[in-house]
Amino acid sequence: MGEIIRFISKSERERARLIREARANYERIFPSADSADVEGAAIEGDGGEAASKP
Repeated sequence: MGEIIRFISKSERERARLIREARANYERIFPSADSADVEGAAIEGDGGEAASKP
């Protein structure tokens, strides 16, 4: 009990969705150094072909 429910208009939800989508696209094109390090570590650690070095 005592729960507060906030009304969010349709336009506000659409705006938030568009912002999330734009940030995801930007991150895909211009990955941050932190996410590149995490992705690189995941690729090297999975035992796949990408991890094998000549």
